Amino acid sequence: MALPLMPKATAVWLVENTALSFEQIAQFCGMHSLEVQAIADGEVAVGMVGRDPLAGGELTAEEIKRCEADPDAKLKMRHQDLPQPVARSKGPRYTPVTKRGDKPDAIAWLVKTHPELSDAQISKLIGTTKPTIAAVRDKTHWNASNIKPRNPVLLGLCSQRELEAMLSKARRGMPEPEETDETMLVGADGQIEGQDDAEELDEEE
Repeated sequence: MALPLMPKATAVWLVENTALSFEQIAQFCGMHSLEVQAIADGEVAVGMVGRDPLAGGELTAEEIKRCEADPDAKLKMRHQDLPQPVARSKGPRYTPVTKRGDKPDAIAWLVKTHPELSDAQISKLIGTTKPTIAAVRDKTHWNASNIKPRNPVLLGLCSQRELEAMLSKARRGMPEPEETDETMLVGADGQIEGQDDAEELDEEE
């Protein structure tokens, strides 16, 4: 599905200038509804200037009114003859200079909150390096005393959808807990209950 040229800035404008639901805005901008709600609450994209999709030719006023009247309706991108930017599928994630200082906080939050994530998965999710992750994990990072665990979604380093997808992948890769058919109970004398009975049966045979 085609997305607006600047999804997050477009979401900011739609939150501020329309009565569309968070779900409708999230669907149109390729974001998670919680991320849109965070924008509305002033926790994400603080100070970001909204981008008007009407001026950009991506939406019409009639389309916005149609979806405002029906919360279940989905916004449809206006067809454009202009070539769309090609999404970059490979290579390291680009992080604006102003957000790079937030990465250690995000790493600390991920390590603490989601230990099932591997260093490689954290690196891919927020665009950092394994040595940096190891330094934060071991508390040997040069700025360790000032690191505070903070959600990378709220910091704008990744989307809620990307985080959930990575967590799902990590959980699928975890080994299943081993199950035993028999449950052994240890008595007050330290003897495993049922052991004597089993030995007696062996002697009778």
